[in-house]
Amino acid sequence: MRLNRLDLNLLVALDVLLDEKNITRAAQRLNLSQPAASGVLARLRDYFGDPLLMQVGRAMRLTPKAEELKAPVRDVLLTIRSTIAVPPGFDAATSRRHFRIIASDYPISVLLAEAARRMGDEAPGVTLEIVMPWDEVQDAIVRGEVDMLIMPRQYLAPGHPSEALYTESYSCVVWAGNTQVGDSLTLEQYMSLSHVTTMFGSRRQPSLEEWFLKSSALARRIEVTTSNFNTLPLFVLGTHRVATMHTRLAQLFARTLPLRIVPLPLDFPTMVWCMQWPRHLSADPAHQWFRGVLMAAATAADAGASVPDRLWGELASDKA
Repeated sequence: MRLNRLDLNLLVALDVLLDEKNITRAAQRLNLSQPAASGVLARLRDYFGDPLLMQVGRAMRLTPKAEELKAPVRDVLLTIRSTIAVPPGFDAATSRRHFRIIASDYPISVLLAEAARRMGDEAPGVTLEIVMPWDEVQDAIVRGEVDMLIMPRQYLAPGHPSEALYTESYSCVVWAGNTQVGDSLTLEQYMSLSHVTTMFGSRRQPSLEEWFLKSSALARRIEVTTSNFNTLPLFVLGTHRVATMHTRLAQLFARTLPLRIVPLPLDFPTMVWCMQWPRHLSADPAHQWFRGVLMAAATAADAGASVPDRLWGELASDKA
């Protein structure tokens, strides 16, 4: 198909070239030879009357015209994919849709596990793939590589729709046999304890509590650093260490492990956890259904610990 002398098939190549900024890598993604990819770039340069990619030192850089084209071209391709490549109707009971989500182990435990249970009941053919966050998670939304991002509001990608799921607070978690900690902690006690914390990604991003404490000029003694939230309680058990955890996650672990939850001795900021999706999926019926499932799971979690309590109750009755 051509539009004003432009072969619309070239838009796919243009999108890859603008993304890679490298003819060799673009050729590999497009399954073309390097000379063929160079020929495609030449046709695009001729059509737009602009070099699009220019050699600067050892790297290629986008021209101002190419920068202007990058977002509109991506949006056009994603819209075509969502409106033409995906069937217009959606029946949850018979669908074979696959959803790809970026989420850390914390929302997996307190939200997505329940959402997956609901999906299994309503849509047994729908599948879910969860990918752990990396350093540049926002790019995955912009490029349309994932269906959903579950993150705190401050980490969302600009320019794409989102919706708040719930608000989360923080609590201290200690081993049930920890005699150094009672039912409460003073700030002095909290700072004197050995702490377990998390850091993420190749850039070693600190956890929220570490960022907050440093911004408040408070330096604690960190004895163990781990790479995910679900392992925090394991480094508290049988020790006098303390972990500062999401309250929902702390409550979940305290039901099965000898742990005590103690209020924080200072006011930590709460976090609004949101779901975000590429804007081209907003009107997709399947995606609308999926967002409804996530919101229902979040609402159940906000009703107290009703979902985990129900599950543990079912397990107990099965054993009886």
